[in-house]
Amino acid sequence: MSRPSSLRDPVLRRGIRLLGRAISEQRGIFSLALAASALFGGMTVANAFVLGEITGRVVFPALERGDVTTGALVGAALAILAVAGLKIIGILGRRIGAGIMQYRLQAAYRRKVSRQYLRLPMSWHHAHPTGQLLSNANSDVESAWYPIAPLPFACGAAFMLVITGAALVAIDPVLALIGVVVFPAVFAVNFFYSRVMAPKVSRAQQLRAEVSGIAHESFDGALVVKTLGREQAETDRFGARATELRDSLIAVGRVRGTFDPMMEALPALGTLAVLLIGSTRVQAGAMSAGELVSVAYLFTVLALPIRAIGWVLGDLPRAVAGWDRVHAVLSATGEQRHGDGRLATGSGPARLGTQQMTYAYDDADRPALTDITLDVAPGRTIAVVGPTGSGKSTLVNLLVRLVDPTSGQVLLDGIDVAGLREGELAGAASVVAQATFLFDDTVRNNVALGDEHDPVYDDAEVWRALGLAQADRFVRALPQGLDTRIGERGNSLSGGQRQRLALARALVRQPRLLLLDDATSSVDPTVEAAILGGLRDADLAATVLVVAYRRATIMLADEIVYVEHGRILSRGTHEELILAAPGYARLVRAYADAAAERARDAEDEDEEGAA
Repeated sequence: MSRPSSLRDPVLRRGIRLLGRAISEQRGIFSLALAASALFGGMTVANAFVLGEITGRVVFPALERGDVTTGALVGAALAILAVAGLKIIGILGRRIGAGIMQYRLQAAYRRKVSRQYLRLPMSWHHAHPTGQLLSNANSDVESAWYPIAPLPFACGAAFMLVITGAALVAIDPVLALIGVVVFPAVFAVNFFYSRVMAPKVSRAQQLRAEVSGIAHESFDGALVVKTLGREQAETDRFGARATELRDSLIAVGRVRGTFDPMMEALPALGTLAVLLIGSTRVQAGAMSAGELVSVAYLFTVLALPIRAIGWVLGDLPRAVAGWDRVHAVLSATGEQRHGDGRLATGSGPARLGTQQMTYAYDDADRPALTDITLDVAPGRTIAVVGPTGSGKSTLVNLLVRLVDPTSGQVLLDGIDVAGLREGELAGAASVVAQATFLFDDTVRNNVALGDEHDPVYDDAEVWRALGLAQADRFVRALPQGLDTRIGERGNSLSGGQRQRLALARALVRQPRLLLLDDATSSVDPTVEAAILGGLRDADLAATVLVVAYRRATIMLADEIVYVEHGRILSRGTHEELILAAPGYARLVRAYADAAAERARDAEDEDEEGAA
């Protein structure tokens, strides 16, 4: 099997293309930083001539004759200060411009990655761990644009090398030959450095994502880890991968530690050769002492631009590795496309339908749903009942277009939801998922999901939604009412309270279609009955589809759809399905028996406590 073209392409070439992308996207600020860097380089070379002139016109005459004029000293001081001042301007402009350019790129690509996450379907997210996604948006983006900080300096250094080479040839062509040897040697070292460093940096980036993923899993599953006594096992799992990351980074450091001294040594060796050869040429009268000082100084200052170029070249493997991971996200296919369709204006309940809808998860042996056809009249309440794994939650995800069907259509008011404009479906439908998620924020902000300084819903609307969700009583009892912070994931509330807040969050939007995916499983049955009864009595202008298993919930529905093995087997009232669908009858009786047994156990515990 042939390797992908991105892997066959040399790291240096791909890195240069990446730098070209950065420059093209930030032309203005890069141009300013480059001009400042060129100013610094020009003044650095000019400083060599100033020092040479001062040596020849001020220092040596003073040593030979023992005196120096005030004018000469003042002129020398002014020349040095002028060059130094311009160098300072160049340094400030270069560093500020490079920093702005780097942080702009990082911010822009973090936004691009985040927007791409929102566009990609749930099936793509299921295939990529959360820790990896965090790494893509954070450390990978940072690594991709890490060489931008020294880039203007390196480009200015290239200009500096050109004028320095010209100056060396002008001063002494023989000594200039030393530069012809030193400069290619530096770039050859960088070439081999990139080849050796690239796979090591790529591996380190991958391990960063894996360490982040393990940490995220452990933190997210803290309850499971602690209740099952898996702290040491999780610590060992994290420690093993962290150790591997440490070793990988040490390997990167060893390579850098080997090549960096070589980069530092080559200009220094060039300077030593210049002094040795130059001294003989001064004695032979081929050049003056001032010219030797200028050449030696030029070789001394050349170490800095060469290092700057080395910094960029040295960081390219890391940048390419980070860019590969970022680009994999940005180029991922499967994002949901939207049309220009609009739903009819008005607040009436929606008509829900599906036509021969089939959906299969990637690499699944069989479809999760097969040939699902539904037609739910506006304002009706439908209960979807079925055993575990029958496709109920998948059906809900399809109806709100978290995923798109493999074939078939989902219809809202007779319009294919795939043809609606972006945000149109979200404005008409609300879903309360089986797994409740709450933010570490106030009750008000968790229900309204808006900016407290520019609220989308006022407190009256929030309280109305809380009342429909049977959550207003416990919210009023909280220390600060709507302003009470509920902790991360709502950990200060019970499971039933969290579910009721999630339901209020859906109801405050007054949806035309309300989908409840086992959304009251943690709520007491009497409270659940009050919630569903309240929705009916409130004459909620919504079509309701509820995934349920409790008989009390099922009995409140206008119609029941029984799903098994991803297919609709029966549809009708509870009494009709008890007679026509043996699987439905067994399932309802099993849940009823389990509920009765739990009730008896609770009564026995109460009696024992009383005794």
